[in-house]
Amino acid sequence: MTLTYPWFLWGLLAVAIPIAIHLFELRRPQRLLFTNVGFIREIKLITARQRKVKHLLVLLARVCFLVFLVLLFCQPFIPARKSEGVAATVVAVVVDATPSMQVLSNTDQPLFERAISEARDLPAAYSAATRYVLPEGNGQLSAAAFQTTLDQLAIAGTAPAVQGPLQRLKTRSGKTQQVFIFSDFQKNSFTPKLLAADSGQQVFLVPLAGKATPNVFVDSVLLDDAFVRAGTDISLRVRLRNGGSMVAPNCQVKLFVGARQVAAYQTAVEAQRTAISTVRVRLEGADLQQCRVEVEDFPVTFDNTYYFTLQPAPKIRIVDIGSPEEVNTRRLYGNEPLFAYQGSRPQNPDYRQLAAANLTVVQEVPQVEAGLREALRQAVQQGGTVVIVPPAGAAGRASYNQLFRDLGIGTVQWAAIPAGAPILQEVAQPSPQNPFFRDVFAGQSRQAVMPKAAPVLRWSRSGTDVLRMRDGDGYLAGFASGRGMVYLFAAPFGGGYADFTNHALFVPVMYRLAMQSYRTDQRLAYRLNQGTVTLGGTEAVGGNGKESVLKLVKDSLTFIPSQRMQAGELRFEVPPGMRESGFYTLTRNGQPVTTLAFNFDKRESSLATYSAAELRQLIGPNRPKVQVYEATAAQSVAAQYKAERVGTPLWRYCLWLALGSLLAEVLLLRFLGRLRKAAPVAVAA
Repeated sequence: MTLTYPWFLWGLLAVAIPIAIHLFELRRPQRLLFTNVGFIREIKLITARQRKVKHLLVLLARVCFLVFLVLLFCQPFIPARKSEGVAATVVAVVVDATPSMQVLSNTDQPLFERAISEARDLPAAYSAATRYVLPEGNGQLSAAAFQTTLDQLAIAGTAPAVQGPLQRLKTRSGKTQQVFIFSDFQKNSFTPKLLAADSGQQVFLVPLAGKATPNVFVDSVLLDDAFVRAGTDISLRVRLRNGGSMVAPNCQVKLFVGARQVAAYQTAVEAQRTAISTVRVRLEGADLQQCRVEVEDFPVTFDNTYYFTLQPAPKIRIVDIGSPEEVNTRRLYGNEPLFAYQGSRPQNPDYRQLAAANLTVVQEVPQVEAGLREALRQAVQQGGTVVIVPPAGAAGRASYNQLFRDLGIGTVQWAAIPAGAPILQEVAQPSPQNPFFRDVFAGQSRQAVMPKAAPVLRWSRSGTDVLRMRDGDGYLAGFASGRGMVYLFAAPFGGGYADFTNHALFVPVMYRLAMQSYRTDQRLAYRLNQGTVTLGGTEAVGGNGKESVLKLVKDSLTFIPSQRMQAGELRFEVPPGMRESGFYTLTRNGQPVTTLAFNFDKRESSLATYSAAELRQLIGPNRPKVQVYEATAAQSVAAQYKAERVGTPLWRYCLWLALGSLLAEVLLLRFLGRLRKAAPVAVAA
């Protein structure tokens, strides 16, 4: 034991005062004369002995009171086992403010509130000159300002758990000597690599553990087909995941489209497992619909609602470049209200229509001019789809080779022109597992008769094989080019090279090519912490090339994100102040443009965390500057730190012992009381 202020030991001289009082407290005994004094002498003897014991106990209580009172002022403590880091002058504190910190601890207190409480106690372990740094604060703070800033912290969906605050701390002025990190340390987000501390910096990890509980949340919502038609049933796949450690036997799920509930069901989800449900929904009208999936799951409720949007697809813009005599695709697309069909001559195409088209069909054009090649290249770079049907003649093959190079298609070889009629070969039966032919061959009981063709093109590789010949060569294949796709047929439609346009497969294949050409840059949902959101160009955001300010509005909240136009796309940063999930309206000059759905990061819903023992094992012995403290109800982290690196203070015990001694003196005087005088007894002679 060591005394902080040993010169207060001079106060022990005050012990002489009660001793002196005891020694000089002499009373003269009263003498009584009786005829028979034997019995009175016995009573006097017993009373004197009791008085002596009483005085000694009172003296002991008074001496102990003075001794413990003096030790209280001396501030005794047990020296710490470790002495490094005691003189830290700048302490950094990181409090995890992610949604997973809303989980209840074993004391039914949210982990975030528990972290704030533990962090508030840290100044008790340091001197008054110590300064504190918070990632959310400005500069170095005093103890009072530090505690005030802690009380202002709140859960945020955009808050990174550990890495982001540590990066911000590195940019602060002044070197932090010690860093305390209060977090639940989720297994899917924390790694020791995040602790890139300086050589002289000490890092203290404080894991906070929540109760064992189930937590069912919506992992994702998927559409079977990106082309959503209004007024028709669409399949919506809802994937649920249980991020907790207990099974959820009866989980209630509800699906809303706007204010209308369209589905409700009950499912069971095992711990750390998924359950996929398919729901049929129908969209009425052409407006964007605000949808949500609600899960009744307690006690973890921050992720019980998943927000997303559904937008019925507009008409698909199709430009057909070919000879005016070719009427197959005109009849195919022109009579269907889903498509906005426009024919164009190859000699004078409308380049504005090509730039705005979803699908461009280059059908047996004899010669591809340079202007048309450049327009097709720009179309696929911006995400459009180009379908090329080669001509039978050899005059324009060089221009096609240049087009293939511009579009990034690999080596393509041309077949020799036959002397007589082309020899047709049968196209192979497509695989039922090919997603391109989903629902095309549904209910087919026997093998279908396939079309025939005489290929004039042959390629070595492709990104997507849609149809193949029986000899293994490709007949229809897709090639990724820029942000778009290029589909290439191996044979012309006419001239006796194929009977594909007269086959029943012609309509579903061409329709599927058109529907897959529809692309929307707006996702069903976004994350609050994903950083950057990318939307379409000026047309998609309602712009007209003029400078404008875009805002995100939700109820009474308005955010102006950092925004820029890049490569025909709008990119903006998710504002850090966006803390709540839900629907945000994107406005331009006060006019609504579209609605975006934002949700919490689904990684926050996985409640698997590292315990203190697992963290120590994960860190290993090669990181001596990293230490793990386990927060318990019996002792705070500040008390553990002070006991280990500053020492265990004993002044509290001295205070209680001094008060106990004073109480003992009161009890002795109260219950022993003043000795009663013995009554004289007269004995008859």
